[in-house]
Amino acid sequence: MKKQRNPLVTHAEPRRAPVRVSLQRINANLSKAHPPDGDGKIWWARLKKGLGTASSDFVDASLYQLQAAAQMHCGGISEMAMNAALALIEAAKPQNEIEGALAVQIACTHTAAMAVLANIDRLGTERRIALFASAASRLLRAYAMQMEVFRRLRNGGQQYVRVEHVHVNDGGQAVIGNVKGPDR
Repeated sequence: MKKQRNPLVTHAEPRRAPVRVSLQRINANLSKAHPPDGDGKIWWARLKKGLGTASSDFVDASLYQLQAAAQMHCGGISEMAMNAALALIEAAKPQNEIEGALAVQIACTHTAAMAVLANIDRLGTERRIALFASAASRLLRAYAMQMEVFRRLRNGGQQYVRVEHVHVNDGGQAVIGNVKGPDR
């Protein structure tokens, strides 16, 4: 018996695992990124594609920016935070350096907001809690605005207005707006 495919169900391609880095510590605030599996050329090409660039300098600068954002409260650099940020950036699929830079900003803002939210309960005084809550709110608002800018950059900032002409004859009635029928 042959199984029929449902035309309403779309089968998305399985996503490739995001590009990752392995960090070798140089000092407390700086690490050198290396390929986790040792294949440098393929890894570097994936980083370039993930950041939407052909520039090795852009990749280097972006990795250092991500390291600065991935600082843990104790001073070290979190490899897990770096890899999470790279996954977020790669999911955005930037198509050029402008989109890549915005994706890096989005990842850094997200990382900062989560770090602030994680530390709110450890602060003690109400004044400090209010300051951190305010900072978290501003970061999350900035994140949402960055996402909107990314959407507009990718899709254009155009708004669509659909105008439909309806003729109503004498004695007729018309309804303007979205009309839903009764649920059955």
